[in-house]
Amino acid sequence: MDQKDLPEVLRRHAAPAADFLGLEAGFTRFDEARYRILPVPYEATTSYGGGTRGGPDAILEASRQIELYDAELDSEPYTAGICTLPTVEPHDAGPEAMAEALEEIARSLREPGRVVIALGGEHSITPALARPYMEDPSVWTLCVDAHADLRPSYRGSPFSHACALRSLAETGRTVQVGIRALSAEERTWAAGRDLTMLYAWELDDEGRWLDRVFDALGPKVYFSLDVDGLDPGIMPATGTPEPGGLSWRQLTALMDRLGAEREVVAADVVELAPIPGVHAPSFLAARAVYRLIGAIEAGRKEG
Repeated sequence: MDQKDLPEVLRRHAAPAADFLGLEAGFTRFDEARYRILPVPYEATTSYGGGTRGGPDAILEASRQIELYDAELDSEPYTAGICTLPTVEPHDAGPEAMAEALEEIARSLREPGRVVIALGGEHSITPALARPYMEDPSVWTLCVDAHADLRPSYRGSPFSHACALRSLAETGRTVQVGIRALSAEERTWAAGRDLTMLYAWELDDEGRWLDRVFDALGPKVYFSLDVDGLDPGIMPATGTPEPGGLSWRQLTALMDRLGAEREVVAADVVELAPIPGVHAPSFLAARAVYRLIGAIEAGRKEG
């Protein structure tokens, strides 16, 4: 990829990164690829287990082992083009400066017909990345997470990963799925604003929970996948694992319907903290990114 094609703000904050999937050059052109992978190895506010700074590299490395043909979807989603952008380096001036830089980068990359998928890093990157898209009142945030992340501040900072959904939820346009850990104050705040929050124990086997999600969502979606929203039996590599959570089948059912029924404007996959010598969680995260791309492409072909 020619660096001169990139927005100037991204060149200022970035370093080279490996290509997602290891694709041939013909499928990775910045000006032609429909999907843009943005590695953001930012970790500053984790409150239990660390290691999310290694998430993007682990996802990129694991992605090179993924079969490009998706047998379940009977498609090769990569042919839509997937450009891996340079890695966004953490900002030395602190969380607020990092948030400002990320928002500027997200704004520079926002373009009709292109979908940016950020790889975290901790969940605190989400508000800055989503905010430029949420300026459009038809865009909603859909978040899979174990934690509500609705605190106004945590340990003295509004930029904590524990506050990741607060500013977005204040718009009234958020849907949360898989929640099973939150404070009493967060639950009261959410109830007072009638936010759609599906607890993990409400995800029935018949799939009625999916109807609740899509009855609440607007026509366009910023999708955030915090990997601790998944069951720790399949995703142990995260700093704050919680018992319960989505299965792989529930996650793909959600993404497939998202691609079929909504326009996904951008997304992120965050909170992977790789475990040395344990490859399955990193592969799952990489596979989730590719399956999201496949779901969006399947929706485009259907209609």
